[in-house]
Amino acid sequence: MKDNKLELWKKAVKTGIIKSNLIPMFAALMLALYTYNLSFIKHIPHIIFALIGTACVIGAAGIFNNIYDHDIDAKMPRTKLRPSVTGEIHLRTMLVVGIILLIVGIAFLALTTWTAALLGFLGVFFYVVPYTMWTKRRTIWNTEVGSISGAMPPLIGWATVAPDIWHPACWALFIIMIIWQMPHFYALAIRKKDDYAMAKIPMLPVVKGIKRTYIQTNVYLVLLMLTSFLFVPLSWGLTLSSLTLGGIWLWISLVGYRQMDGNKWANKMFGYSLIYMTAVFATVIIYAGVGMILK
Repeated sequence: MKDNKLELWKKAVKTGIIKSNLIPMFAALMLALYTYNLSFIKHIPHIIFALIGTACVIGAAGIFNNIYDHDIDAKMPRTKLRPSVTGEIHLRTMLVVGIILLIVGIAFLALTTWTAALLGFLGVFFYVVPYTMWTKRRTIWNTEVGSISGAMPPLIGWATVAPDIWHPACWALFIIMIIWQMPHFYALAIRKKDDYAMAKIPMLPVVKGIKRTYIQTNVYLVLLMLTSFLFVPLSWGLTLSSLTLGGIWLWISLVGYRQMDGNKWANKMFGYSLIYMTAVFATVIIYAGVGMILK
């Protein structure tokens, strides 16, 4: 029974999203430590507070999203088993837990810096209000709006230890996260096109078709490659690795679209999007970690 409850709450807070977003947050934190020549050991409390705080605010955002979207989630096979839909967790209970997680998360981030706490709150706000409530059900540009909140973790990670968030490397991570989300979620939208159509959610491939989605995906992939040059003031190694990973993604898109049907192409694109995100931020973590050891 306890295991079942735990699984339900994992779905409610969207633990998969929490885990994936902690990677870019930690990467930015490590890069800030290295960039400003700060001690990793002395900042262990900040690192712990940042991990807990970020996980809590992302979990809160997931809960609020589930509550608001429980009506359309009921129409999609992918989401119809969420506890907010099945009623296995009452919506009022979820709301209370979401508010508690938000308060706890902001409090932990405030133990690092007030900037990090503010960014944590803004991440939840942009996910719940501009994305979930205002644009998700109304416009094909909902993915672009939602990407703002999805790109907050690197800013939060940087702000927890750095004196400011205006370094080009910090914004490189933020912009990479913003642009990465478009081809990633476009691929997901093609894979789940029937679900989104059933729920009347105006995702790009549902409204404009796969060819328009393919063209727009490639535009974003070119932009993603160009953002690699934001790393130049810090490291040519990071620049070239990011550029190479982006180039491989663009090649997969161009070649795969000609050789496969839309769904197979989307599956390839979605799979590589996860590889790209993990590889880029793992490279940043390794670069910063090795750099701190050698200093």
